[in-house]
Parts: sequence; structure tokens; C-alpha cells
Amino acid sequence: MIQRLLDRLPDQEIGSHLLTEEGEQVIDLVRHHPIVYWRAILEMVGAGLLWLLAIFGPINLGWLFILVGIALLVHALYLLMKEHRDVFVVTNMRVFRASGVFSVRIATMPISRILDITVEKPLLGRLLGYGHFVFESAAQEQGLRNIRFIGDPDGRDLTIQRVVQRSGLRSPRSYPQDGR
Repeated sequence: MIQRLLDRLPDQEIGSHLLTEEGEQVIDLVRHHPIVYWRAILEMVGAGLLWLLAIFGPINLGWLFILVGIALLVHALYLLMKEHRDVFVVTNMRVFRASGVFSVRIATMPISRILDITVEKPLLGRLLGYGHFVFESAAQEQGLRNIRFIGDPDGRDLTIQRVVQRSGLRSPRSYPQDGR
């Protein structure tokens, strides 16, 4: 049911942010792991419980339970939109993050500026298949430093490493013949 609701939500317009005339192509479009939707789901359940309480509870407080339930449902829908519209995009030229419900924020980092990527996988993340990225670049304070709740973090890390390697920014390592 939640997946059908998410499919109906409007997506970020990623195509309008691509440099297609320069040959930029999307390599990977990454959405958050489904774990991020649990808070919104719990708020929806809470709204439903409040509405049941409005029907079967004290009649003189029914209006209050209905209003609080509506407010909780509106907040839950906002959380759904916020997480659904927060996407991380890997292209052949850069990585960028588009986020925002009412206004859109784009944070971009050229592939050439990625110095290091740390993949953090907490215990629950290892069990459920998500992790967090920490990007190291020359400019530390930017919108792409922490990308949280990414599904298949190891696979995404390899994808980014391949893009960096193919861009020619890092040369393949060559080892001496004597094995040192």
C-alpha cells in the first residue's frame, strides 16, 4: 500500500539538471532505503488510532482527536514527500543531491573533487541492507558530505569508484615486479 502511494508522489525533475549538451548521463539514481519511511508510517497509524478514539472515546473530545489526527496525517505525508524527493544522482561527470518538497535544493560535486568516500554500515544497516556515505572533498562544508540511508552501499560505492576510474582522474596502480 505504501509503495503504491510512493509511486503516485511527484519525482524530482533530474533531467532538467543534467548537462545533456555536454554528454552528461545518469549512471545511478539512488533513493533512500525504505527504512526512512517508518516514522511516517507510524504517524499514519497514530492518526488512525486518534480517529478511532474520536469515534469510540469521549464524545466531547472527539473533535480534538479528529483535528490532531488530521495534523498528524498531514505531517506524515510531508515526511513521505521529503524522503521520496531526496535523491542522490551519480553521473559520468559529477554527483549531486536533489532534495526538497516545496523548494528544491541541489548540491553538486564534480567527480574530480571526490577525494575519499567512507561507507558506514551500522549493525541494523548491515541486517537490513543500508548504509551511509561520507564524502571527503577539498571543500568540507557542502550538501554532499553526508548521504544517509542508502540501499546497497557497497554496490553504490563501487559504482562511484568505477565512474571516478573511468573519468581518468585516477590512474590504475602499478606494482613493482618484485611484489613490494
